[in-house]
Amino acid sequence: MTQDLLRDLGDVQIPLLATILLGGCLMKAFKVISTRSMAVALGPTALFPLRLRKPVGIAMCATELGIGIGLILTAGQYGHNVASLVRMGTGLLFLVAACSLIELRSVRPDVGCGCFGDFSKSPVTGRTIARSALLAAAALGTIKLKPIQLPTSGRSILTEVVMVAAELIVFGLLSPEIKDVLVRIGYSAPCELRIVSQEQTLAALHRSAQWRKHAGLISDKNPSDVWRELCWRYVAYPSQHEGKEAELVFAVRLEHRRPVVLSALVDTATGAVLPWPATPARPARARRHAMPRTRSSRYPEPIAYAEPASLPGVRGSSSRRPYPPT
Repeated sequence: MTQDLLRDLGDVQIPLLATILLGGCLMKAFKVISTRSMAVALGPTALFPLRLRKPVGIAMCATELGIGIGLILTAGQYGHNVASLVRMGTGLLFLVAACSLIELRSVRPDVGCGCFGDFSKSPVTGRTIARSALLAAAALGTIKLKPIQLPTSGRSILTEVVMVAAELIVFGLLSPEIKDVLVRIGYSAPCELRIVSQEQTLAALHRSAQWRKHAGLISDKNPSDVWRELCWRYVAYPSQHEGKEAELVFAVRLEHRRPVVLSALVDTATGAVLPWPATPARPARARRHAMPRTRSSRYPEPIAYAEPASLPGVRGSSSRRPYPPT
């Protein structure tokens, strides 16, 4: 009886470990892709110099992906001769992670573990370290495990389901990410207090129809100014209008998904809103960096020009920009 319970307990470790590793890798990759920057990576990469954080982050994600797939491929009869090496590597990975979290907690107590991308922003605590240690013990305990077999009786199925549920409960109690997920589901912060990184704003801007429509007017791919006012973040790019210095200003609403994007062409000297050129020419430097000028079916008609009111929150009393009052 005891041997059967231990056997069932070992059988459920492999799929759980593989799911955790693959889930963590996908969460990190999703965050990097959504922000289009490796600079947003959290966790142990913060212990390295800036020039090493990108390769270290890529190596961590690739290791998690490779070990997670290896655990699945070596779970049965096929490839079982190398299963011990894969499971030992899994245990060492979690042991190194636990040691790194201890170091991170002492050096950078304000940084999250980054285990599950955007969900792991809470500072490292003893629970996070204990979770990595328990996962390491679970992986090392499966080194000599025989090939996994599907349960053949109702009793075995019920036993494994109970074990999986118990482990998930323990994993949830040791995971601060669960609290953050529940908070996100049940609460939406006001847009004035919403935290949206500058990288997310720029990524949303570059995907917008306004960017595709007016990017040809930009003379430098780097924004000249970026600032936030309440629910909007403004991004200004240098431009030209009839031989005069101008700025192409985008207003991006601070939303996590499909934010509203508005735009206006502003005279740099007077702050007056200028009309859009009838056929804007692409500057040589902007031609290489601008996105394709394809029109979305959702925006069949081009906007002739943007009124001053189309950039909310920007008025003549603003200390940042001399825009005329509306």
